[in-house]
Amino acid sequence: MNELTRRQREIFDFLRDNHEKFPFPPTLDKLCSALGMASRGSLYKHIMALIAAGLVEPFTGNKQGGIRLSAQAQRAYAACEHALPFIGRIAAGKPIEALENINYMAVPEVLKSDKPCYVLQVQGDSMIEAGIFDGDWVIIEERSYADNGEIVVALIGKAEATLKYIEQSPGKVLLIPANSNMTAMAYHPEQVEIQGVLVGQMRSYRSH
Repeated sequence: MNELTRRQREIFDFLRDNHEKFPFPPTLDKLCSALGMASRGSLYKHIMALIAAGLVEPFTGNKQGGIRLSAQAQRAYAACEHALPFIGRIAAGKPIEALENINYMAVPEVLKSDKPCYVLQVQGDSMIEAGIFDGDWVIIEERSYADNGEIVVALIGKAEATLKYIEQSPGKVLLIPANSNMTAMAYHPEQVEIQGVLVGQMRSYRSH
């Protein structure tokens, strides 16, 4: 499937998950309202990108027109109902730049939670003592909060993402590696945004 930006994925997922709620495919105005978007022009650009990717198509079966999933997209997701968005790589070591391009990956139901989840591939060795190795795929439950001791995806300074244990106290957040050769990183709370919590893991033993 073509790579999507995060916003395009949100629009596509909304159309996929809510098509049965609309008597006709929703217009741009209805989509703007449902998605909480203020700019119809911005939504139009995202819709045009989704049309170019073959994922949605304009519908002219009613007077207002609307947008619906393409036949190609409907077939793809009927064949892969367990798919989760695969966002890219996450550093288990030095923070790396957060990624925006989206693909999809089939994930067994037992590795997910009952909340929205996504997949990242681990890069680095700072979590090896937690059994998380370079090249592993981790399933992340989307959350903006975490309990101390959980493994989280933390966005630092709105620019860099990393996978670490978290410890939170008034005035300080520690992001702690699971590698005795590495030290914890300390930040002010406003510098750290929790983007999810680890709920599952996958690994390939094939040599590449």
